[in-house]
Amino acid sequence: MRRRAGPRSRSDRSSISERRTEARSDDIYTLPADLPRPIDDGGVRHLPGIRLPAIALPATDGASVTLASLPGRTVVYCYPRTGRPDQEPPDGWNAIPGARGCTPQSCAFRDAQQELARHGASLIGISTQTPAEQAEFAQRVHIPYPLLSDHELVLAERMSLPTFQAGGLQLYKRLTFVAQAGRIVKLFYPVFPPDRNADEVLAWLEAPGSARRVD
Repeated sequence: MRRRAGPRSRSDRSSISERRTEARSDDIYTLPADLPRPIDDGGVRHLPGIRLPAIALPATDGASVTLASLPGRTVVYCYPRTGRPDQEPPDGWNAIPGARGCTPQSCAFRDAQQELARHGASLIGISTQTPAEQAEFAQRVHIPYPLLSDHELVLAERMSLPTFQAGGLQLYKRLTFVAQAGRIVKLFYPVFPPDRNADEVLAWLEAPGSARRVD
């Protein structure tokens, strides 16, 4: 299966321009080779098979999305925070297992959206960043699907989602799930490397019987 990573597709020209003017000391669009691998800490054992809560979250398209009302099959990826090319990440960010890689992960899902749709799956991203932060990111890298803001941690608390602290912020640990008619049928956790997550999801969707499995 093809690997999707980095700022491809429509964002190529804009990302190249950003790289010329960015103030960061690293490349936000690629993953360092020495990132620590996250471990399975058991923080999502309760999630497979549960119903999504009736919580409405603001989306980058200006609407509010209620997870419990999502029709059909939806891929939902929860991520810590996307960075900006003109700002350094929080101190020690790359040393936190599973923290780095939200931009490459989102770009990979962006480029896989049409393939996901061919398997009957829509796509949503969620973080604890503010709607304004998510809107800036979605515009910069051309994210065509909704990003939802759980900046008040309502969803995190209701679903007991695993989180961590960094830079004075409470952030999601990275996880991805597939929901069918508002119920979680597949969970990916821990997610590593993040830029391969879209391919992992597609591989599961393409496997025989995936629509009937809960795992």
